[in-house]
Amino acid sequence: MTRILMKGNEAIGAAAIKAGCRYFFGYPITPQNELPEFMSRELPKVDGVYVQAESEVAAINMVYGAAGTGARVMTSSSSPGIALKQEGITYIAGAELPCVIVNISRGGPGLGGIQPSQADYFQSTRGGGNGDYRLLVYAPASLQEAVDLVIEAFDAADYYRNPVMVIGDGMIGQMMEPVEFKESTNKRELPPKDWATTGTKGKRQPNIINSLALEPESLEKHNIKLNKKYKEMEEKEVKYEMYKMEEAELVMVAYGTTARIAKNAIDALEEEGIKVGLIRPITLWPFPYKAFKDIPATTKALLSVEMSMGQMIDDVKIANEGRLPVEFYGRSGGMIPTPEAIAAKVKDILGGGK
Repeated sequence: MTRILMKGNEAIGAAAIKAGCRYFFGYPITPQNELPEFMSRELPKVDGVYVQAESEVAAINMVYGAAGTGARVMTSSSSPGIALKQEGITYIAGAELPCVIVNISRGGPGLGGIQPSQADYFQSTRGGGNGDYRLLVYAPASLQEAVDLVIEAFDAADYYRNPVMVIGDGMIGQMMEPVEFKESTNKRELPPKDWATTGTKGKRQPNIINSLALEPESLEKHNIKLNKKYKEMEEKEVKYEMYKMEEAELVMVAYGTTARIAKNAIDALEEEGIKVGLIRPITLWPFPYKAFKDIPATTKALLSVEMSMGQMIDDVKIANEGRLPVEFYGRSGGMIPTPEAIAAKVKDILGGGK
């Protein structure tokens, strides 16, 4: 199969089209602008539709409408743009509609900057919208993984009738790597979309899509139904990677491109005789709590490494259940950690720092 050198944002768009996405609604914001630009050029070639909405709020509500017809639809944005979409995202989750949302995240808070960041962890895993809802959240660490997970995201969205988010820091969107477009290895038997608003043609009663339930008994029943679906995701959708865990003195936890930097630090430390492992969450939600059951007895501490002031560390502490000390190293605002700085932090924790 041919590998193609592509920029991350464009590779994500090409993966979406391969997955059957035919509708894209969005609004420009750096560092994801190449993605909507790519979709505006390529979607018409496959009889698809691209619309640059007048705002992020308008874009997510257009997604709601297209998803309601059963079409494969996507939107993308970056951090503050995703914040503006939160109301629409909770509506879509409440109405049980499938769609894919891509966040190529940047530094904040507020309008922030345009450099890479992972400070949207809370936003993606806890949700900024109201009510009890969850998104399946993928966090690729390479462009090939981004391509594979975007293709899988559309199937997962259809399977669960739920929005799925793919989150990558700005480096994922802007870097270039060779990719190939493979069929998803996680084949699902997808349910029929007999709920979609496709016109009755006089053969059935009209379908009604809504997230409003004024009777509390009815709304509680709906929440219980949704929660059952989220529990199934927690059982079946957890993805993670374990790296050099055998006899590790310290175990790092990192995701996305930060995990790649952490691996460089781990390899350098290994040459100095210091054994360090890595747990890399691929799904941020559901978080891979079970991976922490396999931490070796040689491990003295955990180190959460993030491009933020410390957000994933909350889940690391929950997963750890008080067994080991949990340390943190992070950079924020668009600053990127270096392998050397991470290695120095490891040595300091293990008592080898100068």
